[in-house]
This record gives sequence, structure tokens and C-alpha cells, in this order.
Amino acid sequence: MINLYEVHESTVDAKGRIMLPAPFKKQLGKAIRKGFIVKRGIFSKSLELYPMDTWNEMIKEVHKLNRFVKKNVEFIRMFNAGVKSLNLDASSRFLIPKDLLDYAGIKKDIVMSSATDRIEIWDKKTYEKFIKDNSGRFEGLTEDVMGNIQPGKPDGK
Repeated sequence: MINLYEVHESTVDAKGRIMLPAPFKKQLGKAIRKGFIVKRGIFSKSLELYPMDTWNEMIKEVHKLNRFVKKNVEFIRMFNAGVKSLNLDASSRFLIPKDLLDYAGIKKDIVMSSATDRIEIWDKKTYEKFIKDNSGRFEGLTEDVMGNIQPGKPDGK
């Protein structure tokens, strides 16, 4: 299981390439060799970068959905919209397709933010606005999400 942490600022070059920050390379270890999946963010105008093993584990759950239920088919279609596989080049860069850069509003300055098992890639201004706009909600959100977790129990509850 991969456990990513840290936030890094970077830039996208004119060809749409992004360099993977060295701390993320170290945290990912051998998983880098298997490549990545990049896709549209679900709840934000950002991109999600998944190490291949993380993607494969998650997609197993998607495969369990009954394809004779219309909303499941629609979910699968939207979930996979824009999905692309990526590999690092010799300079530790990966190429983000233009349609995904456009979706996330990414022009040049970006933030790469860890999200436990994946990396979110944001336009820097959009990320900073999201953090600023939501910082007042964090206390209540923390209590709602984490408040019922009891340490030491198998499921945390």
C-alpha cells in the first residue's frame, strides 16, 4: 500500500510535461516502473494521478458494478472519461494530455497534493482558492468525518 504525503508546487512546460517531485519519487519507490493513470477529479476541477497498482485495486470495485443498472453504466462512463496511462520519461517527467489540462484549467503553475494513495494535480490559483474558501469548514468537517473513529478497533468505529 502506498502512503503519499506532502504538497509541491511545480510548472507545466509548453508541451504539457510535469516533473514528478523527488519526494514523491522516493515515496512511490518501485511503483514508478509500473506507470500511472491520470483522470479527471471527481469532486473538483483537478486531475488525479494514480500509481498503477492503486488504480488496479480501485478498478476491481468498479468491475463489480451491475452493468444492467443504468446509473452504474453512467457512473462507469463518467468515471473513465479522459482516463490516460502515463509513464515517466528519463527526466522524471510525464506528459498530461491537453484535454485533461483544459479540464482542470491548468496553464502553467500547478500544485501537486498528496491524497493518501494518489496525487491531485491542481492549477495553483484554483487550489489556493479551494483551500482558502474551505478552511473555515475544516473543523466541522474533521469532526463529521473523523469524530466517530475509535482507535484500536479493526474498522475504526
